[in-house]
Amino acid sequence: MMEPGAPVCNTCGEAVGLKPNGELFVACHDCNFPMCRSCVEYEAKEGRKVCLRCSSPYDEHLLDDDADQKPPGSSQPTMAAHLSDPQPKDVGIHARHVSTVSTIDSEMNDESGNPIWKNRVESWKDKKNNKKKKVAKNNKTEQAPAEIPHEQQMEDKQPGDALMQQPLSEIVPMSRNKLTPYRAVIIMRLVILGLFFHYRIMNPVDSAFGLWLTSVICEIWFAFSWVLDQFPKWSPINRVTYLDTLSARFERPGEPCELAPVDFFVSTVDPLKEPPLITANTVLSILALDYPVEKVSCYVSDDGAAMLSFESLAETSEFARKWVPFCKKYAIEPRAPEFYFSQKIDYLKDKVQPSFVKERRAMKRDYEEYKIRVNAMVARAQKTPEEGWTMQDGTPWPGNNTRDHPGMVQVFLGNTGARDMDGNELPRLIYVSREKRPGYQHHKKAGAENALVRVSAVLTNAPYILNLDCDHYVNNSKAVREAMCFLMDPQVGRDVCYVQFPQRFDGIDKSDRYANRNIVFFDVNMKGLDGIQGPVYVGTGCVFNRQALYGYGPPSMPTLTKTSSSSSCSWCGCCSCCCPSKKKAELDASELYKDAKREELNAARSFEKTFGLSSVFIESTLMENGGVPESVNSSTLIKEAIHVISCSYEEKTEWGKEIGWIYGSVTEDILTGFKMHCRGWRSIYCMPPRPAFKGSAPINLSDRLHQVLRWALGSVEIFLSRHCPLWYGFGGGRLRWLQRLAYINTIVYPFTSLPLIAYCLIPAICLLTGKFIIPTLSNLASVLFLGLFMSIILTAVLELRWSGVSIEDLWRNEQFWVIGGVSAHLFAVFQGFLKMLAGIDTNFTVTTKAAEDAEFGELYMVKWTTVLIPPTTLLIVNIVGVVAGFSDALNKGYEAWGPLFGKVFFAFWVILHLYPFLKGLMGRQNRTPTIVVLWSVLLASVFSLVWVKINPFVNKVDSMEIAGTCISIDC
Repeated sequence: MMEPGAPVCNTCGEAVGLKPNGELFVACHDCNFPMCRSCVEYEAKEGRKVCLRCSSPYDEHLLDDDADQKPPGSSQPTMAAHLSDPQPKDVGIHARHVSTVSTIDSEMNDESGNPIWKNRVESWKDKKNNKKKKVAKNNKTEQAPAEIPHEQQMEDKQPGDALMQQPLSEIVPMSRNKLTPYRAVIIMRLVILGLFFHYRIMNPVDSAFGLWLTSVICEIWFAFSWVLDQFPKWSPINRVTYLDTLSARFERPGEPCELAPVDFFVSTVDPLKEPPLITANTVLSILALDYPVEKVSCYVSDDGAAMLSFESLAETSEFARKWVPFCKKYAIEPRAPEFYFSQKIDYLKDKVQPSFVKERRAMKRDYEEYKIRVNAMVARAQKTPEEGWTMQDGTPWPGNNTRDHPGMVQVFLGNTGARDMDGNELPRLIYVSREKRPGYQHHKKAGAENALVRVSAVLTNAPYILNLDCDHYVNNSKAVREAMCFLMDPQVGRDVCYVQFPQRFDGIDKSDRYANRNIVFFDVNMKGLDGIQGPVYVGTGCVFNRQALYGYGPPSMPTLTKTSSSSSCSWCGCCSCCCPSKKKAELDASELYKDAKREELNAARSFEKTFGLSSVFIESTLMENGGVPESVNSSTLIKEAIHVISCSYEEKTEWGKEIGWIYGSVTEDILTGFKMHCRGWRSIYCMPPRPAFKGSAPINLSDRLHQVLRWALGSVEIFLSRHCPLWYGFGGGRLRWLQRLAYINTIVYPFTSLPLIAYCLIPAICLLTGKFIIPTLSNLASVLFLGLFMSIILTAVLELRWSGVSIEDLWRNEQFWVIGGVSAHLFAVFQGFLKMLAGIDTNFTVTTKAAEDAEFGELYMVKWTTVLIPPTTLLIVNIVGVVAGFSDALNKGYEAWGPLFGKVFFAFWVILHLYPFLKGLMGRQNRTPTIVVLWSVLLASVFSLVWVKINPFVNKVDSMEIAGTCISIDC
């Protein structure tokens, strides 16, 4: 054992040792920096012959004498050995603390001098050995029943064995009666498309060759987009969970609860745009979950460092003492008070306790008083004092400068902190605001989520993470249990990186004019992906496996090995194992010891480059089952938590590149899930009967288009990045090809806007010029067109049949596909290219023109923005084209009505798809915005001039004769 007073090497953690003459080995006589002989030799071989602390050169004769090396069997103390003085686990974690310290110098060693990487490598080795032991033990248990008689096995079988064999979830495949015709129609449609394009290409229209060529190119792109969207829906599935089995297996009476802990992440930025009351309802719904309180920790990220968010969260923590026991006592749903009290249902249904009515009235009064207090805070925050905000104790608020402030961590609720009104424990509630400094890239939401990953790993380190937007509350108190049915299932959960729930929304008009609910995506596309490798990550309502966020691959798959260096053996990649000149059997103990030291040092440097300079965080990454390491001094956890959210922590690490939320796009969710699927993980789509989470969506036309613009811009950014699914992730071969098609579809769909705009203009041009893109139809051509339309209709009908989506939802989705395609997606393509190639960031301003205070008043607001110009132009041009076409047909007679039908049909196709957009422009009845009137007058004037020039009511031959007659008159 190492003597207690012996100096410890600051590099490897071993005793510095003595010289042959018995004196203490000193590497640098200028600063006496403790370093052992082995480490000095290694540094000298690497060409580094100066002190690591003072940079003074080492003595040339320092290593001349042959000193005995430390025997390889010497003890290697771990962090636990140095932290022998135990402290209460909750000290420092749950004490209220607001730090004004921005950064903490990251040291290579802990307080006792033990290196962070040594403990990390040793823990990794222990973990590897434990896994080997478990595998060997499992192999033995699997072989044992073969030697025991069947009768004895039945007698010895415990009642719990049957319970452990019961599944926590099952896959419910689609009925063959629904799926087989669906697949047959898809193949039939593919064949008809091939014949259709053969006809279109072999029968050009010479009189309108430009229009014909444009239409064919557009139709080919539409067919390509359809293939990308359709084939990932080839094998849709449903899933069912068994919550009773989960509870019986992990919550046995009289035994400690074995359900896995979960860390919740809630992100907010600007409390004036994201009302604190909405965020508070999300937090309250988390704290009142039907889940063991000691297993729940809620982290609220305030990326705007607003004192309003901090104070409202403090007020929320006080109200939670009343709200949480009320929810659990009466099992109410949902557990967000704003939405619970606003429900228009019979709240007495299934309630049998006489005290419920009285307590509900008291709770509603308490909530209204709480709302008044929060609203008063919001009113005060409308105008910032010149001297900045000050806290209750008179100290300045650290986040007065939102772009230059220190990191802050505040623990509001915890195990040893406040309890509810019934004296029961409450879940942890922690406020986090990461450090911001000028000159650093903070990466918006993705950077804030990564900061929460590190803080939570230091303080609680739950094995699973659930992230929510601040406006998405928990609608189903058993939602986490639903996810645990997959993640804690030993057969299913090993390779699951996350469980994604569908997004559901409140406050949307009944007709869902702008397809805010995204029913087709969440109820059709996501079910199809669940049958391949799993749904894509949509940014909220997702439960992650923490190990997957750390960049590890699934346990069931081998690690992807890098190419061996040139010095490695070509047979096995290791010179020391098979090359005759360097067999380990020929190496003496001292050389083996030095080789082990080099391996540990190299591993240490790789861990630092990956995870950053935090001993506590690096050690937490090893703990698959979560929990704070026992060797950690809990009194320093808050200090360490502030350190890991410093703005310089991620420099020269893999954060945002290979681990955590991935940077490089405003839609970081797609990138993050894509990287996990490329490593071989699969995801699960969970759709409980009661929606797990509900949020709010913009029902206003302009806001909805700008939301779609942001999503499309993120897809364009990914398309132009190295993570593009067209070429990324082929090395490991772990991303299934249908899953890759789905990811390709998520990044190329904005480019459909270019052919879509051209295709929507063609009907109006044909009506105004009298030309058409299709020649006179033959019988074969008529059959092809009829077959194509029938296959499109049959595909939609059969898709509705197996998915349960209504035809109205499908039609709304189709309409908004056109509206978004000719507006937001078009601007996203140009903005994406300007941003990624030229570095120009373009912003589109939105101005409110009218508003309503009634129900769904926001739906009728008109906010004029440049995104509205293309669809407005398409509407007016096609309407004018229809008028011109009918006028021309009336002028030419009966024979012109036949060709007119096809042109008008396509024009009406465009107008019907843009009809919700037209309603959005008009607002309420008789409330046409001035800007729309001005645009209409302007375009009508332009058309009038063109109309006079065309003069369709006068035959051209007659007009020439009239002109000649007029000229011949002798005045």
